[in-house]
Amino acid sequence: MSKAFPVLYVSDVRRAVEFYTLLGYRPTYQFPLEGEPHYVGLERGESSLGLSDANWPEAQLGITVGTAPRFELFVYVDNVETEIERFRAAGHPILQEPATMPWGERQAYLADPDGNPVALATPV
Repeated sequence: MSKAFPVLYVSDVRRAVEFYTLLGYRPTYQFPLEGEPHYVGLERGESSLGLSDANWPEAQLGITVGTAPRFELFVYVDNVETEIERFRAAGHPILQEPATMPWGERQAYLADPDGNPVALATPV
């Protein structure tokens, strides 16, 4: 198998799933299968993403997760303005309003529930 995907360490798996579902990801796997999830696998088209409780790396590897931001996710969407307004209405912080970038994309930034930047972009 040649598939690879990032696993994000999050403080609240359910809250993170709600956020990434707004981006168009859909849950495909949960562990444990019943009750409060410690891990959820998500897919959006050909993209995959894992969401894991931030306690996992310490419990399994002895590594403590640092503070945000820990990553930036870049997501192409059909319309940046429409998506930013959906996230604003859902109460998520907007870090940068939509703007046309010199490389030919309309782009904006918002914060995920753990404060990590998520870029939304649409080719112009």
